[in-house]
Amino acid sequence: MFLFAIVFYWTPPHFWALSLLMKDEYAKVNVPMLPVVRGEGETRRQILIYTFLLYAVTQLPFCAGKLGGVYLACSMVLGAHSSTARCASTDLQRAALRCSCTCVSLAYLALLFGAMVLDARL
Repeated sequence: MFLFAIVFYWTPPHFWALSLLMKDEYAKVNVPMLPVVRGEGETRRQILIYTFLLYAVTQLPFCAGKLGGVYLACSMVLGAHSSTARCASTDLQRAALRCSCTCVSLAYLALLFGAMVLDARL
């Protein structure tokens, strides 16, 4: 359940950050993505809200006693440097930002799950 919850709360900010980059393309083909329907400001606000929710959800395995201090430390460090929060507030070139959002967001999830494995083996 914890893994499902983490992926569930990770998905919206990950794709909303990417949709900010593709907003014009979505608008041209009438795809109702959040930046097209509600604007960039609301999308950034939702990314930030879901980032905080994701951070809270990632603490649940420790709070439930399923994982220990190694996982807690890793989840706190990764949460502090969450890719979606960075993507929501940066104004870099689109190509560089697209790579940064995708690579950092995917690395966040992989490192978080890696921390789970590491903690379970210790």
